[in-house]
Amino acid sequence: MRRPITAGFDGSEESRAALAWAAREAVRRDLALRVVHVWRFEPYEAAGAADRDAQERWVRDAVGEAVRSVAGRHPNLSVATDVVEGDTVETLVAAAADAEILVLGSSGHGAVVGFLVGSVGQQVIAAAARPVVLVRADDKPAAEVAGREVVVGQHGDPEDSAAALRFAFEIAAARGATVRVVRAWALPPVFAYSPGSLKLLDEAGGLEPFEKKALAAAVEPLRKLFPDVHVVEHVEMGSAGQVLLSVSGRAQLLVVGRRAHRTAVGARIGSVAHAMLHHAGCPVAVVPHVRERHVREPGV
Repeated sequence: MRRPITAGFDGSEESRAALAWAAREAVRRDLALRVVHVWRFEPYEAAGAADRDAQERWVRDAVGEAVRSVAGRHPNLSVATDVVEGDTVETLVAAAADAEILVLGSSGHGAVVGFLVGSVGQQVIAAAARPVVLVRADDKPAAEVAGREVVVGQHGDPEDSAAALRFAFEIAAARGATVRVVRAWALPPVFAYSPGSLKLLDEAGGLEPFEKKALAAAVEPLRKLFPDVHVVEHVEMGSAGQVLLSVSGRAQLLVVGRRAHRTAVGARIGSVAHAMLHHAGCPVAVVPHVRERHVREPGV
C-alpha cells in the first residue's frame, strides 16, 4: 500500500502553507493527501466555545474549510481528514509513521489551537520515523521551478547520508529539478592525523581532493538510480551549517539528515538541522538517519 503525503494542520498561516505544499507534492507523486488536526478541549470562554461539542464543531468546520480550498485547487487529489483529540506529539509521530512525508508549518499559533511551535515541533521531528518537511508561511508555488535546486547535505561515509540523498533525488526527479549535493570540510586539528589518515590523504592528493572523492562515492549510486536527474557536486571549506545556508538562496527545498539525541532537557535534532530550520528561507526536509549498505531501486 502506498503511503500518503500527510500534512499537520493547526489553522495557522504556516500550517496552511504546509497543507498547500503537501497537496502539490501529492499531486506530483500521484499519492493521496491526509490532513491531521490535533485538538484539546479548552473549557474557557476565551476559546470561543463553552462546551466540548461546540468546540469540536468549530474545529471541524475550520479544518473542513481549509481542506475544501485545497481540494478545489486539485480536483483529482484524494484527500482524507483526521481530527483527533489527544496528545499532539504522539499523534503526529504516529501519523508520520504511516506517511511518505509529514509536512508541518515551521512555526505558528493559529486561530484553532496551534501546535507547531517550539519544542513540540522539535519533538515530532526528533521522533518521526519518516521525513518531515517544515514550511514557512511565505512559501509560494512559484519557488518550485526547475531553475531552483534541491539542496542536500552529505557527510561522512556514503551510508551516513544515504537516506537524505535518496529523499533529495526522489523529490528532484518528481520536479525535474537539479540536485546540489553539498559536502563541507574543515582543517582537522593536528592530533586528528594518523598514519592511516595521512596515507589516504596522500593518495587522494590532499584534503580537498579527498573530500571531492568522498562526495563522488556517496553520489554515484544515486546517479545510476536517477539518470535523468542533473547533479551538482559542491565541496566547500567551512562548517556544514554555514555552507548549506550560503547556497540555500537558490534552493526550492533544503534536505538534511538527522540523528536524534536525548538529553536531560528533551530531544535534540542536531546542530545542522536545528540551524537550517531556524535560518533557511526555503522549506526544509529533515530525514532520519538510516544506515544502509545498499540503495534500493526506485519505488521499492
